[in-house]
Amino acid sequence: MKQIMLVVIFAFTLQVSAQSNTELIGHFEAYKKQMQAQGDVQGLINALTHLNVLAPSEARKDTLAYIYMSEGQYMQALNTIGIDAMVDDSDIAVEVKALSLKAVKQPERALVHFNELFKRQPSANLAYELAELNMQLQKLDEALKHINYGLANATPDMKHVYYEQQQPYQVALKSAFMYLKALRLYQQDRKNNIDAAVDILDETLKASPNFNLVNLSKNELLRQKQAMQAQATQPKQ
Repeated sequence: MKQIMLVVIFAFTLQVSAQSNTELIGHFEAYKKQMQAQGDVQGLINALTHLNVLAPSEARKDTLAYIYMSEGQYMQALNTIGIDAMVDDSDIAVEVKALSLKAVKQPERALVHFNELFKRQPSANLAYELAELNMQLQKLDEALKHINYGLANATPDMKHVYYEQQQPYQVALKSAFMYLKALRLYQQDRKNNIDAAVDILDETLKASPNFNLVNLSKNELLRQKQAMQAQATQPKQ
């Protein structure tokens, strides 16, 4: 009899626990919808966090990581979703890992995920990210491959935003690729390719006169050229 009573009590406890868990999930689902309606991002994060504890879900975890990333909380995004490449990662998961790792200055790791995104769905915008990252890592041949892809596939309506000025500005994506092409040429041979790189920058400015970063780069290359010429004309001691 005592054993039967223990079984009954245990079964009752499980039933109550299941009902309680279901009620909590229902509560936080309703809370999440309300936070979405109010545009309360922190409330939405709290709701998704509770739901992930009560009923773990890869899709919900991906969504939470994406919200963190969108809010500029890159480490929180990575802590939520991890940094390793997984064969069953959703497109959202790969995007979060790629952009967040780039934002926290981990270009080598970010490159893995950007390559996966490009493999799944190639685009000129992704090619720009890949070209830029490969140049940071001095993988100039890989960078050129993506630059050429971008120049061939960027359409006139595609834009790229730059933030080196106090006021962000945008230029044609094709001009952005031309800029990378000039930088890559210069990096390939910093002594002998200055003039060729400047020629590309001049061509870029014709298409996008507001491209401030191109003007800065051109002036710096010309300064370096002038310094080399002055050094070459100095009498040897």
